[in-house]
Amino acid sequence: MPSTQTPSITGLATDPTSLRADIGDAEVRRVDLAGLRALMEELHAQGYSMLLDLGAVDYPQRTPRFDIVYHLLAMPVKASSLAEVGTPKRLRVLCGVDGEQPLCPSVMDLWPSADWAEREVYDLFGISFTGHADLRRIQMPYDWEGDPLRKDYPLRGPARDRAPRPAFALKSNVVAGAPPSGRTLEALQAQVKAARERSARENEG
Repeated sequence: MPSTQTPSITGLATDPTSLRADIGDAEVRRVDLAGLRALMEELHAQGYSMLLDLGAVDYPQRTPRFDIVYHLLAMPVKASSLAEVGTPKRLRVLCGVDGEQPLCPSVMDLWPSADWAEREVYDLFGISFTGHADLRRIQMPYDWEGDPLRKDYPLRGPARDRAPRPAFALKSNVVAGAPPSGRTLEALQAQVKAARERSARENEG
């Protein structure tokens, strides 16, 4: 039976890696933020020539709050048997970062494939990568507010109060089989207009 005990990262925080199932042929390694860059340079020099993926996870109740997750692959660099080529070394590196505006060193210069992956993490989690050549949003509009994949992000987004969801007619209010009259649309448009005017007055005041 696997142990149900969960080792801590800082204080009473739980390290989620202890809850994951064994991934067989892959090693899992955790590193402090201060040692991340040196480790990644060492791994690159050891033959981990491919960065398969880079992502992030948000653990709001934990310190550090975020994990940056790297998936690396080391392919044989010399003549090898079919079995050796078919079983490359895999490594998952996890690094915790914290703060309202967390920072992490970029690995784009080591693995160019980190370019868009780091931009995606920046876009959706608000984690900046120092040394990235072109760090800007990649999925959301440039004027988007907030970080959509943080777990404390509002379900409808920060602008929900400026455009409240109007109350729709209930099915019980409509006779079965009644043809659409357009009145529901008119009522919806009127509610949206009133909400925008109210918001404009509040902003002026």
